[in-house]
Amino acid sequence: MTNRERIMNILHFKDADRLPAVHFGYWGELLLEWAEQGKISKDLAIGNYDGSEKEIELDRIIGWDCNWSRPVGYNNGLFPPFEHKVLEVLPDGSQRVQSPDGLIERIKPGTVSIPSEDDYLLKDREAFETLYKPKMQFFPERIDLEYFRNFNNTRPQDVAVGLAVGSVLGNIRNMTSVVGMSYLIYDEDEDLFADIVDTYADMQYKCLEAVLQTGAKFDFAHYWEDICFKNGPLISPELFEKYCAKHYKKRNDLCHKYGIDIISLDCDGVVEKLLPTWFNNGVNTMFPIEVGVWGDQFEPARKKFGNGLLGVGGMDKTALRKDKAAVDAEIERMKRLVSLGGFIPCPDHRLMPGTKFELVQYYAEEIKKIRI
Repeated sequence: MTNRERIMNILHFKDADRLPAVHFGYWGELLLEWAEQGKISKDLAIGNYDGSEKEIELDRIIGWDCNWSRPVGYNNGLFPPFEHKVLEVLPDGSQRVQSPDGLIERIKPGTVSIPSEDDYLLKDREAFETLYKPKMQFFPERIDLEYFRNFNNTRPQDVAVGLAVGSVLGNIRNMTSVVGMSYLIYDEDEDLFADIVDTYADMQYKCLEAVLQTGAKFDFAHYWEDICFKNGPLISPELFEKYCAKHYKKRNDLCHKYGIDIISLDCDGVVEKLLPTWFNNGVNTMFPIEVGVWGDQFEPARKKFGNGLLGVGGMDKTALRKDKAAVDAEIERMKRLVSLGGFIPCPDHRLMPGTKFELVQYYAEEIKKIRI
């Protein structure tokens, strides 16, 4: 069987000869670490990103079958983006930087982490109407239509290929910051927040429609959200349902119209309280199902929503920084989840510095021994 056949069969509760060894990419710092250890070449470590030839070569060396998070896409963000520029250099060497989303971030050169959110431009109706709304419009230039018209002749045949369908709220959180989004919803202008969500979602729908009308075929659709953290969602589930549910339904109904029945969504953190909105409006595949300090999220969700809820992920990636016994324990836990059906194990996020090369090779080899 091809990896595409394995993936599609498993997610449709059909037989497969074995599990595919699926991953979610790497931190760049880990690849440099492996190069310094002599595990891979420095050339292979630099410029290695999702879907690149270098990543495919590294997959071959390690034993992975594919990276789930490499869907093809188009420009469905702010267009054009804001200028990325340094606004101020602070006494400690850190910088206040304007991001392409219009967020003012505080970064320290040489430090690898998520930047601190220092300020934001999207504070009121005037900023939305003058700075953001023009950048949230649909333009044909957002999409390489010729690429998608020829897509069926050039797409890889041995792996499942996804189409990135955007974000309903995650990208807006990137524009406003968590603090700014909270103020917009609760203290400033709930109607403005609704307009922002609707305007951004309508543009993404038009992009998706234009791509699907080319006749390009995809195995799954894929959202990026990241709107939860270790204690739950960054927005109340009631408001999330009120403002976002209709956009998931509209976009997912369009996917169904064009034969896409697997709709995957990437959200980190504890997602339990937002799952009803996603699931009831067409999202049916959890990814990456982070384990974190809260434990497994997939089995409880499967019990609640039934076999209509699928999963890719759920493997505690920190085991790959420890030892063979820790990896074996995770593999045993994955066997139990696999037995539920409609589930493909995958490390629950990008592999981070400290991950041991030999343990990753061992995990990829052992996961392929599991029979469905």
